[in-house]
Amino acid sequence: MGYIVIVFFFGLAGGIVGRIKGGSFFLWFLISACVPFIGLLTAIFSRWENRELRRQCPGCGRVVKLHDALCIRCGTELEFPDVAIASEASVHERMAAAGRAR
Repeated sequence: MGYIVIVFFFGLAGGIVGRIKGGSFFLWFLISACVPFIGLLTAIFSRWENRELRRQCPGCGRVVKLHDALCIRCGTELEFPDVAIASEASVHERMAAAGRAR
């Protein structure tokens, strides 16, 4: 019974950390619960999804992450772009700074 409690709380902590970093709560919960200590460390040291640079698909115009090789919507194979679009986090930071400047 004690092991189940430990696994649950490791899963919960991993899920929360993963969600804060912009990932899926459920996926990080499962990873952290299946491999308790290592899963939580992986969630802590994983990349911030909302800080990734983005680009626009030439086929359909959808904005996707820079590291994506295929567009999710139309299936176009994406080449590395000359210009990247700012990350979601930097856009939100600029909007917040502009709101405080008023």
